[in-house]
Amino acid sequence: MDCSRCITLENSRVRLRPLECSDFEDLKAVIFDDEIWRFTTIPNPSDAVGLAAYLTQAVQDRENHRRYPFAIIDRQTGRVVGSTSYGSFALPEKRLEIGWTWIGRDYQRTGLNRAAKHLLLKYAFGELGCERVELKTDARNWKSREAMRRMGATEEGVLRSHMFTQGGQRRDSVYFSILKPEWDQLRLTVFREFDARG
Repeated sequence: MDCSRCITLENSRVRLRPLECSDFEDLKAVIFDDEIWRFTTIPNPSDAVGLAAYLTQAVQDRENHRRYPFAIIDRQTGRVVGSTSYGSFALPEKRLEIGWTWIGRDYQRTGLNRAAKHLLLKYAFGELGCERVELKTDARNWKSREAMRRMGATEEGVLRSHMFTQGGQRRDSVYFSILKPEWDQLRLTVFREFDARG
């Protein structure tokens, strides 16, 4: 994937564009919440220094083609309220991962996450030609697992002691996926409110 490209995606609910260090001020209002980071592998940006480090690392990851981080912009307010990414690129195999996702607590369960996933899936299966999109989460993160199921992803299994998480603890990771033929149906059902308007 060409991470140097400026990709902007938009539907009726959300706009995604590359995450930048200039998003610092907007993110200050939503990022300092320990609960958001409870199950993540990313260090908790618990203060302004942590937020600056988080943004710097995200921009460096994009520059080094490790992942493509997007800012999640709520179209109702025009504010940056979270972030999500493409990563684990295996485009010769026609697959990638969507992850590194977080949204400020006040914006959770408002449809923003599903709207963002709609854009990422549509672009992955359409423009990037993917046949498979992967998602994963900490096995203990039942909220995330249920959200993935509700959007039509198939739970594939658990990788035990898969990776480090907060505090140096090892976590089990649950993998989910959506395949191209499944997306063709999901865009007409689960995601139809966004797909009909772009």
